[in-house]
Amino acid sequence: MAISGAAEQSLPAAGSYEIDPAASTVRFTTRAFGLIPVRGTFSVTQGRIVVAGTPEESSVDVELDAASFASGIQRRDDHVRSADFLDVARHPTIGFRSRGVERSAQGTSLRGELTVCGVTRPVAVTIDGVVNEGERITVNGAASVDRYAFGVRKARGMVARRLRITLEVVAHR
Repeated sequence: MAISGAAEQSLPAAGSYEIDPAASTVRFTTRAFGLIPVRGTFSVTQGRIVVAGTPEESSVDVELDAASFASGIQRRDDHVRSADFLDVARHPTIGFRSRGVERSAQGTSLRGELTVCGVTRPVAVTIDGVVNEGERITVNGAASVDRYAFGVRKARGMVARRLRITLEVVAHR
């Protein structure tokens, strides 16, 4: 079987793969004032990918460090970490849990739940590719996140409502 994305890829062997936080990246892009691009990253703290014998039953659990929000501008980063936005003192982690893979003519996606600021909402992550290197896999994907759905509403009109998330997750058996 194959995962479809930018190119056909062979599925990794069934089993549990631990996500390598140091080798994995989670990036975001959004806009300020409707015009200015804002880019940055979050750090992965831990996670696991379980490849099931039936690909549709595979799952992902991953945790991000909310305080690792970094856009390259310290004043903005500190403000986003504050109670006005991510409130990292009360909500130190961001979590994603999927319980299945959906495959369609449009591609492959993980349907799961994202938890931000203690609020959990459904999110689909489009899988752009899977590279299988025996004991190591690399998964590339993307998602759109509506920050308002998670109660993050500060600076409406100044900061875009949606963030585009791209990820490259490396995991080892």
